[in-house]
Amino acid sequence: MRGGGAVAATVVFLQFLIWALTLPSCFGGNVTYDHRGLVIGGKRRVLVSGSIHYMRSTPQMWPDLIQKSKDGGLDVIQTFVFWNLHEPVRGQYDFEGRKDLVKFVKLAGEAGLFVHLRIGPYACAEWNYGGFPLWLHFIPGIVFRTDNEPFKAEMRRFTAKIVNMMKQENLYASQGGPIILSQINTCNGFYCDQFTPNSDNKPKMWTENWSGWFSSFGDPVPYRPAEDIAFSTARFYQLGGMFLNYYMYHGGTNFGRTSGGPFITTSYDYDAPIDEYGLLRQPKWGHLKDVHKAIKLCEGALVATDPETTSLGSNLEATVYKTDSGLCAAFLANVDSQSEATLNFNGNSYHLPAWSVSILPDCKTVVLNTAKINSLATISEFVHQPSIDDSTAADAFLSGWSWIHEPIGISSDSAFTKLGLLEQINATADQSDYLWYSLSIDTEGDEPFMQDGSQTVLHVDSLGHALYVFLNEELAGSAKGRNSEPKVSMDVPISLIHGRNKIDLLSLTVGLQNYGAYFDKKGAGVTGPVQLKGLRNGSTVDLSSQQWTYQPTFPKDQPLVWYKTTFDAPTGISPVALDFTGMGKGQAWINGQSIGRYWPKYTAPDSGCTNSCNYRGSFSPSKCMKNCGQSTQKLYHVPRSWLQASENVLVLFEEMGGDPEQISLATRETGSICSQILETHPMEVDMWTTDEETRTRAGPTLSLNCPLPNQVISEIKFASFGTPHGTCGSFSHGRCSSEKALSIVQKVIVLTDSVDSI
Repeated sequence: MRGGGAVAATVVFLQFLIWALTLPSCFGGNVTYDHRGLVIGGKRRVLVSGSIHYMRSTPQMWPDLIQKSKDGGLDVIQTFVFWNLHEPVRGQYDFEGRKDLVKFVKLAGEAGLFVHLRIGPYACAEWNYGGFPLWLHFIPGIVFRTDNEPFKAEMRRFTAKIVNMMKQENLYASQGGPIILSQINTCNGFYCDQFTPNSDNKPKMWTENWSGWFSSFGDPVPYRPAEDIAFSTARFYQLGGMFLNYYMYHGGTNFGRTSGGPFITTSYDYDAPIDEYGLLRQPKWGHLKDVHKAIKLCEGALVATDPETTSLGSNLEATVYKTDSGLCAAFLANVDSQSEATLNFNGNSYHLPAWSVSILPDCKTVVLNTAKINSLATISEFVHQPSIDDSTAADAFLSGWSWIHEPIGISSDSAFTKLGLLEQINATADQSDYLWYSLSIDTEGDEPFMQDGSQTVLHVDSLGHALYVFLNEELAGSAKGRNSEPKVSMDVPISLIHGRNKIDLLSLTVGLQNYGAYFDKKGAGVTGPVQLKGLRNGSTVDLSSQQWTYQPTFPKDQPLVWYKTTFDAPTGISPVALDFTGMGKGQAWINGQSIGRYWPKYTAPDSGCTNSCNYRGSFSPSKCMKNCGQSTQKLYHVPRSWLQASENVLVLFEEMGGDPEQISLATRETGSICSQILETHPMEVDMWTTDEETRTRAGPTLSLNCPLPNQVISEIKFASFGTPHGTCGSFSHGRCSSEKALSIVQKVIVLTDSVDSI
């Protein structure tokens, strides 16, 4: 069906296996630059890059992630190198498993992609402590990220270690390897079209185009519309950009205790084009792929000359790249956030939706408009497997729970006593999230609060991030901060008993600060004051300077409650997650591998989310949010490569208390696809390679393609030709609608078992 209205269709299909192939590629030549771009092997290039942090996925996932990045139109893979990941103890390095940097770089090169290696050593990246190893904090005289000799000496040593590793493996482009950049900081943000380099001799580069945003425990989950990120990308190349990197292209997972913030979730999905589980996020991935194709059609003109931009009216611009040899490419932009426009350019009329850019590789034919998505959309969902309370399938999943309790407070020979309150990071060196603060007081003493049955209030101030208060081994209260304000202040009503009373404070960190000036000085834990208030005589007693006993609690042999069970892996190849519904907060291990912190009981506020997000106008993380009133994260990624067919051991360290029998396994499935076009949509980008006559006749085309090679369409759920409403998964007919659309599409499916185009 072409022209005459809008078409929408929803398709349900089956799931099969995909194999990712990587092809060897040779690199070579020096990398230089001028004001119009990077020059690789003597050729000036327009480059598209995407961030994949190798340690946030697994080696088994890397080939597929890299191939999907290449298929999406990327030229470059960008990755950070986190210092604390590779040198957790000074002079002791680890490059095994998920930390195998050399293997990751080689895989990218074998796929024919370049690599941008961001060695840091400071990264930010919502990674614990910004990527710095905690031992750095204890070097005498050190001041992070300043002109400080101890800091610079350590930084040079680690940087040299990584550079020499890459050289030894011949991974730099000058050695025939894929690495074309080792470090650059240029422009980071949601929009960088107005950025100008600090020298006329440097190209315009964008290190981080934020594809979405991170999520924090207790907050809604942000997302960024595909139309907006496409708009920002096209605007950057329109106004002279030559290198753009999406941060993130695949976000991945903060396994173990690697998340920063504080309060950054274990999921680092980031609303990226490839989701946390390695599946394509459509239509974002496909729409950006089309944008990249359109940009590359203009590459000859973009690398050859400087752009000339003229105003065609209020918030309307035309930018032209034109060479003496006849090459010509143009960008038409409507930067108004409300109103669409029709403009005249080179004698032709063009319709531009609000907040959009049209790309014309020959200065006359629109090959793409950023607000008009030709790509299909997919609906991915979690399919739950049998749980423990399903008696018919219990043996197939969880074989029963065992648990142990640990005494509250001090219970280890490693405990120590100090006058006053200690800052937590200095006390634990971040070897644990947990630190006990313990104090005994006696009501038989002469102090005014030492009276039998005294009713009082225990006031505690903490730098964060969460706190449990126990009186005489009974939980008396708890409090938690959040990403925007990690500090905790609480008043807990308590009743002191006759004789000795024991106060135990369990302080928790939820990832260390990773950004800001002097972020390493922020601190955590109970730094006071700790006071008894509201006594019988109206006085307040400060306990802060008393003799406190401390014990870091390591979740190995000293939990509050340990849970343990075994389970069988779900059949098939779909990505796997654990649903922690019913649990409070803690950490989890599967077969000895830490899947990270879980905190399903921390729900987001009820307000701030919308049913749909208008892509028009400047984006911010608070503009488009979901999951209000719900758990920020209840599903946690379990890499397939960590599982065996049966007898997988799941161990939980539960802090708050919960019902482990509600935990269930789920698989991530893509079961539906959708596509919608309007008569005003341009032709498919791939049509540009056909002859001019064919391009002239071509109109908008609706395409439905199963994402996996062996999938087939099993059912047509909806089809409309006219003016349908809604989005993928919730389409409805408009006032104008053909009654025959569904039957026609169904006949096509019966005849062909697929729909390549309509």
